[in-house]
Amino acid sequence: MRIGLVVDSACDLPPDFYRDNRLVILPITIRIGKQQFVDQRDPQATLDFYHQHLSNAAQGETEAFSVEQIKQLFLEKLVVDYDFVLTLILASSRSPMFEHATQASLSILSEYKPIRAKAGLNTPFALRVVDTQNLFAGQGVLAVEAVRMIKSGAPPNRIRERLEALIPNLYAYMLPNNLGHLRTRAAKKGDRSVGWFKYAVASTLDIKPLLRAYRNDTRPVANLRHYGEGAQHCFEFIIRKINQGLLTPTLCLSYSGELANLEKMLGYRKMREVAEKAGVEVFVSLMSITGAVNVGEGSLVFAFCAEPHEFE
Repeated sequence: MRIGLVVDSACDLPPDFYRDNRLVILPITIRIGKQQFVDQRDPQATLDFYHQHLSNAAQGETEAFSVEQIKQLFLEKLVVDYDFVLTLILASSRSPMFEHATQASLSILSEYKPIRAKAGLNTPFALRVVDTQNLFAGQGVLAVEAVRMIKSGAPPNRIRERLEALIPNLYAYMLPNNLGHLRTRAAKKGDRSVGWFKYAVASTLDIKPLLRAYRNDTRPVANLRHYGEGAQHCFEFIIRKINQGLLTPTLCLSYSGELANLEKMLGYRKMREVAEKAGVEVFVSLMSITGAVNVGEGSLVFAFCAEPHEFE
């Protein structure tokens, strides 16, 4: 059976992973003033956006692929290229993309037969839309697991069951650098987790809130003093979780800036060494334009699947 994997452009994974595993992207459009950008996960376009537009992107608008656009993508290409398509979407609590994909799936399943028949395919087509209940690098963890299972020859039902079992144990943590951007963005979306008083105090004391995305909920779980020290604390935390045992051998990290900056952070190289010795594969990528617009420049996100825990 030919199994395809679709993700939206907020899913953070390296470009070679997208290319080598033929991941299909549902793009997200970003509008800043009169300018429009389509997030296609192109590394150079992402860096150019960081350098030229991210500083004034907090007031930007994001627009998910519409129901009709998703339907056209499937009916014009995917229902012929594949027999089953798994679609992994960012948290439904943060974007309408999951709702759009779910609505589109109804039309796709009722209209695909003549298209496949014209291509000489008389077998049925099926698809599954999955709410990852997570963001950015968190989505990446599930995509990596899905690819592993597809390559192993696992049937669609087993892949779906595996992913749905992992979702309640999928954690993504985000350490922001620019609190002004984060607060402006939160206010624009009606998110009061970063209020004026908290922002003023945190800015004065150089305290960074550590945010956690988990089961369709995003909230602060810790306050870390100074960005550099906070990042080191995060890498030490990752090491502890690796030593305790992850539920999949995968760690995804994304960063909204030049990736060379990660190598300079205290604790990063040691974390990579520990992961390698433990057999945990590390996927490092530029954060998507979509993600960077929402969290600002210099933000670090890391994600993995683990038993229930609290940040410490």
